[in-house]
Amino acid sequence: MMKAVIFRQHGGPEVLEYTDVPMPPVPAGHVLVRVKACSVNHVDCWIRQGIPAYRIRLPHISGCDVSGVIERLGAEVRGVRAGDRVILSPGLRCGQCEFCRAGDETLCASAGIRGAATDGGYAEFTLAREDDLLPLPDGISFEDAAAFPLVFMTAWHMLVGRAKLKAGETVLIHAAGSGIGHAAIQIAKHLKAVVYTTVGAEAKIPKAKALGADEIINYQQEDVLGRVRELTDGRGVEVVFEHIGPQTWEGSLKALAKRGRLVTCGATSGPTVPLDLRYVFSRQLSLLGSMMGTRAELATVTQLVGERTLRPVVDTVFPLRDARLAQERMLQRDLFGKFVLVPSP
Repeated sequence: MMKAVIFRQHGGPEVLEYTDVPMPPVPAGHVLVRVKACSVNHVDCWIRQGIPAYRIRLPHISGCDVSGVIERLGAEVRGVRAGDRVILSPGLRCGQCEFCRAGDETLCASAGIRGAATDGGYAEFTLAREDDLLPLPDGISFEDAAAFPLVFMTAWHMLVGRAKLKAGETVLIHAAGSGIGHAAIQIAKHLKAVVYTTVGAEAKIPKAKALGADEIINYQQEDVLGRVRELTDGRGVEVVFEHIGPQTWEGSLKALAKRGRLVTCGATSGPTVPLDLRYVFSRQLSLLGSMMGTRAELATVTQLVGERTLRPVVDTVFPLRDARLAQERMLQRDLFGKFVLVPSP
């Protein structure tokens, strides 16, 4: 048996239960990983709530961002050894379709997320396929390793793969204190862009500045659109990094310069937004959807984290048994960066 946080029915954070569950068997081509750290993401909450996009079997173990040590090898595993320090890819793929063969598994029809399509890392042990493992760079802690894969890979795919952000361009990044927001600021500065970002509390301003943001707008006290127009002499920004949804959508569109690009990966405040097509075609705007990232992009950000060019920010480390508290605080936006869960030693 092992300890895990599970839910037996969909609902609020109160359905999370810290309990004993059976150890998973290790199929051929898989490894058993002793979880050292697992970060908390909004997708964990959506899965717990029971949104239609994720149909899971109950009881379920969430957690898509995992770092740990290989405990046991299944048959036919050849490229890794027990004791190796590893990161688990949060994205799952078939590996056989035309998109996977072309290196763009984000479009794979069988694409899924660890902790949704499978049980995840809110546990002492978890399973992974051999080809889902990446070596953990030397000098990177397990907590930092769990804090970056999903958000940095997703942000890289949005800014580099989809929006093609260039040096010298201006980008508006919503929610500097969020997991994906703090990743996007660093990636945009790595690309030598000019970064405007938003926060909801004064205490987050120096933290956003430390990440490299050029201008920080407190959306609780300032008109974000008005401030962006002031900063750009009325022209607008070339790129908006959007992941909030209807709460920010109209302002995001209006903040774009002519021929600007809005790239979006999420709908934290809801799935439906207003859209005046006349505004889109008259200003020749581009609306770009983005979903997770590729293995090549994950390898790139892993290398940059290993070099300390990109630095995941861990706000708080919680014991695994406090997963409910971590999710509640994340939903209240009471963090800057990432929350990480650590099983008891």
